[in-house]
Amino acid sequence: MSTLFTTIQLLVFPGLLYAFMAGFFMEWVQRKINARLQGRIGPPFYQPFFDFVKLLGKKPIERPPLQGFIMTALPAVSVVATLGAVAILPVLSADIGFPGDVILLVSLIEIGPLLAVLGGFASRSLWGGLGATREAVMTAAYNLPFLTALIALAWNSDLSISLLATTAPWHVRLLAMAAILLCLPAKLHLNPFSISSAEQEIYAGMTTEYDGPRLALWELAHALEWVALTGLFALLSVPLVGAADIWRVLVFIGVSLAVVVLLSVVAASTARLKLAQTARWFWLWGLLLAASALGLSLAGI
Repeated sequence: MSTLFTTIQLLVFPGLLYAFMAGFFMEWVQRKINARLQGRIGPPFYQPFFDFVKLLGKKPIERPPLQGFIMTALPAVSVVATLGAVAILPVLSADIGFPGDVILLVSLIEIGPLLAVLGGFASRSLWGGLGATREAVMTAAYNLPFLTALIALAWNSDLSISLLATTAPWHVRLLAMAAILLCLPAKLHLNPFSISSAEQEIYAGMTTEYDGPRLALWELAHALEWVALTGLFALLSVPLVGAADIWRVLVFIGVSLAVVVLLSVVAASTARLKLAQTARWFWLWGLLLAASALGLSLAGI
């Protein structure tokens, strides 16, 4: 694979340029659907980007040097890690995928929630600490079925993302993808699992004390999470090996947007669960689906 192709893939698609544009567009789709289902018009398509630019132009509150550095570094690293996860998604046929890339991808995706928890505590805010505590519990709850489902898909493969959708039997893939789909609303802080950022209870949760460019970086990291998670779901659910690049791109974008619409409709149609209810939900139904898929993989059925 040429260096030029790798550079294009990292900087254009599915890397930097696509990630920024798709992230803000997916956030707009979620906000638009939520508004329409509530009888409102909703924002124009450029509103998430304008909100981001507006935050960048605001002067943040002055804080002690070390605290200010930490509160700036954490969201910045989260953006870089999540952008790296998007950039290594093996969408095109001459991709940059490699054996074991699913481990790297999941690790990069999980850096964001971990840093968000640290960011909530670093703000030294009651609401930030409460949101961080909730996020930590949520992460432990949804990652158990999420990672179990990925293990089920990868059991008979070389841990390459591009092959996971073809090596696992269809019934194993169906159960595993259902478990992963159940986890996506929690990973994206959507109803009914928006517990760590419950506006009516704890203001903005972990990001309550963040403002200006620092808050803009958290918002950008969240937008990139949309692209990374929906893109991962698209690659795992639809076998694309051997297809022409144009079809790979169209299917990748189409499935990603379909997941965004589905999650947005569910979020707008449901109420927020309690933390204990959420943990039981993932450790019962989510883990049941994921463990069933893993059991079938281990048994070779």
